Amino acid sequence: MLDALKIDLKPAELIRAIKKMKKKERNAFLEDLLAATSPEYLESIRKARADYKAGRFKTHEEVFGR
Repeated sequence: MLDALKIDLKPAELIRAIKKMKKKERNAFLEDLLAATSPEYLESIRKARADYKAGRFKTHEEVFGR
């Protein structure tokens, strides 16, 4: 089994590749990247889901009156 994979990729090349993605794919990739690199982000998602399940949320109309 492979333990590590090293790819020689410059940041500008990665940015170019991401910009070429379709919007939906790009958003999913960026969300996955955040989730993989940020425990705080994952915790915020867990809290938000728990709040939603517990009914602790406001509708768009309640917040913006429209």
